[in-house]
Amino acid sequence: MAPPPSTMLLPLLWALLHLAGAQQTFGSASQLDISTCPITFYGKTYRRVYVNFTSENFVVCFGGFFSPNGADDCLLATPPDSQHAKLELFRRIPILETLIHNSLPSIRTSMDCFAGFSLQHSGQPTSLALVSFGRRSALYLYTTAVGTVVVDVLVSGTRVETVKVTNTPGNKQIRGYLDTSGCFYSGVVYEPGRQVNSPETCLFLNCSEDVGLQVSACGPLERCQGNGSCIEVPPQTPIPRSTCSVVGPAVLDVHGQLNFVEDRCSYALLSAPDLQIVAMFQERRRKDVSFLDGLILQMGRSDVHINLDPGGRVRLNNLTMVLNSSAQTVYGVEMSKDQTGVTVQVSHSNLTATAFFNGDSVQLHLAGPAVPSVGGLCGNASVSLGELRLPEFSSTSCETRYSDTVDTSINCTRMSERCDLLKGALFSSCTTDPEPYITACMDVLCKYPDLDGLRCQFLEVYARACSQSNGAALQGWRSKAECSPPVAICQDRTCGPNEFCSETRPGGQTRCLCRALFASKYLGRTTLGGPAVCRQNSASLTLVGCLLEDRGINYTQLHLNDAACRGQMDEQTHMLTFSFNSSSTCGAQVLTNSSHVIYKNTIRGQNGSSDTHHGPFHVDFSCAQTRPGVQTVAFSVRGSTVVQLATSGSWNYTLTLKAFTDAERSQAVQPSTELQLDQRIWVELHTHGLEETAVVMVMDSCWATDNGTSRYELIRDGCASPADHTVQVERNGQSASSIFSFKMFGFSESSGDVFLHCRLQLCFRQKSCSPECSRAQKRRSVRSKRGSAAVSVQDP
Repeated sequence: MAPPPSTMLLPLLWALLHLAGAQQTFGSASQLDISTCPITFYGKTYRRVYVNFTSENFVVCFGGFFSPNGADDCLLATPPDSQHAKLELFRRIPILETLIHNSLPSIRTSMDCFAGFSLQHSGQPTSLALVSFGRRSALYLYTTAVGTVVVDVLVSGTRVETVKVTNTPGNKQIRGYLDTSGCFYSGVVYEPGRQVNSPETCLFLNCSEDVGLQVSACGPLERCQGNGSCIEVPPQTPIPRSTCSVVGPAVLDVHGQLNFVEDRCSYALLSAPDLQIVAMFQERRRKDVSFLDGLILQMGRSDVHINLDPGGRVRLNNLTMVLNSSAQTVYGVEMSKDQTGVTVQVSHSNLTATAFFNGDSVQLHLAGPAVPSVGGLCGNASVSLGELRLPEFSSTSCETRYSDTVDTSINCTRMSERCDLLKGALFSSCTTDPEPYITACMDVLCKYPDLDGLRCQFLEVYARACSQSNGAALQGWRSKAECSPPVAICQDRTCGPNEFCSETRPGGQTRCLCRALFASKYLGRTTLGGPAVCRQNSASLTLVGCLLEDRGINYTQLHLNDAACRGQMDEQTHMLTFSFNSSSTCGAQVLTNSSHVIYKNTIRGQNGSSDTHHGPFHVDFSCAQTRPGVQTVAFSVRGSTVVQLATSGSWNYTLTLKAFTDAERSQAVQPSTELQLDQRIWVELHTHGLEETAVVMVMDSCWATDNGTSRYELIRDGCASPADHTVQVERNGQSASSIFSFKMFGFSESSGDVFLHCRLQLCFRQKSCSPECSRAQKRRSVRSKRGSAAVSVQDP
């Protein structure tokens, strides 16, 4: 039976979709020009798209995650096989126009053009096309891949539709369609021609056929009376609002209650419908004092998260965003960034939360009727921390609490006087209760050194809380309290996972310092790095970058014995690794004893510490390899090739033994080969799986037997035996193989085969492995049988 017409059109359509047109190939986050085929997507017309590949999706956004207007109208498609795709722009194609008209009767206008993305799924082509019909548009998905390809459609960050194509070997859907016209308002898509008249909510909406939107609704300071009319909210009606502050380990909730986080876990800072803010804590200079180290915002769906990291970095689903002082809106979250820190604002139903994070502290300003009912540490700081701990964001050992030695340099009396400024004349106009802030300030500054901006951080947090409460900023207090204007001191600086960023001294430069717990495992052993890592043919040692900086050591000046061998700095972890191997020893010394071969090297450089007794910097490290043992193998001269697995110390390899009748070793001896007495035979012993730059094979001795008591020596101490002048050693101790030859003979008392036995060992290349041979030639002492072929062969 003939296939239906629409199926017959598919191959032709696929070919038409891939005709040469305006093409743009990309393989990373890109901005692409579609001005020759502008797309009107749910009422908004776009002339460029922003594309990216993530581990979860192939992303196409019209306004772009980072565009000035903050639009987030996007398509999220199943990730393709590779991070490469092509955008092709075409004019009208009648076949495609007919398919869309038949599948989407709501679209009747003529097709103008389309923008198609060519991808690969499971090795098969996929086309994701945006088709323009003037003020109307359609999404077209085509694939022949077996499996499922999904495209989620987002409008203003809200998922409004999903297009899915599922193909199985016996049931192919091939394509999917979606009308992407309509008007979007308050999280809802309205079809063209749709009208809404709701006196209960005072909403009057008209989405015209050409996708024009007209809306009438109550304003933000009005409420609907239920009869189609709006009434202004009286100005005296209070709108609940409050502030929650976190600085160091101290959390002050919206009710003024104080709690301290004493571990390194993550906690629910704010819990509300469709919104959760997670606070992560880590130690810094001391093991017993934790600091706020970052925030995670989760809005509604768990698959959308925004990370606020130290240094002012903001990540949307692990994609780093570019922010400035102009507010951008993504997934309903308004974000901006300036020299003081990052500000985010999110509104859900009866709650608006505004968070300001400067890398050291966060303040949440909450407004709306839902404020009294919010949960998390900000809702009730006195709740048990165990109830709010979030294991999914915490390490398994985060609950462990540590003690640390008392810092005798801290003057607690002086720090208390500093904290008491909060209830003095500088802040007399503030109506916010200073006592919880004073308690938090004294608790931290009496056990943590006067560093990392803490002496002003508590004052800043209190002043900000006062400004939000009073509606006006406090003036003049910074100069009198000897505090600089608020600046995020480590803005745009990213440290490793075991580091934190801070000033080296007040008003000085910033750098990444080691966290106390991480550093303690090295300082307790008085080392600057881990133990040497030893492998069969290489050795390495890793030093901790932040510990080197603590000693004032410039890592770029460090090297091994060979000054050309320098360390490799990992840009993510800031760990410095030095390594050498058998082919590039970097000046390593090689020592041997009866059981091991030892490699020794030294990391050298200049110690930047002011302590002169330290002298030049050097770190010795070594690796010991077990000396390879002796391996004995045996085979019949006229038998098949012998392949044997061998283990020698830590070395595993395959040993192959072959006999040949020609010097070029192209004619292997087979069981059927006729061998004559005095015929020269070449024997090759070859190893596979060894690192030839590290070790070579040495043939120590070889002898022949008749598989009985008779024995005849061919190789002794790696050299031809003086007992047989026909033996010639062509290669030994130079590579992965050894070769020797001799003239065939037989045992006079035996009629059986001649069997060869060889003792082999591996030799490290760092010393001479080739035997030094000199001998006086002697006659054979074994009487040969002549006039007949060697006897038949059997495996030993």
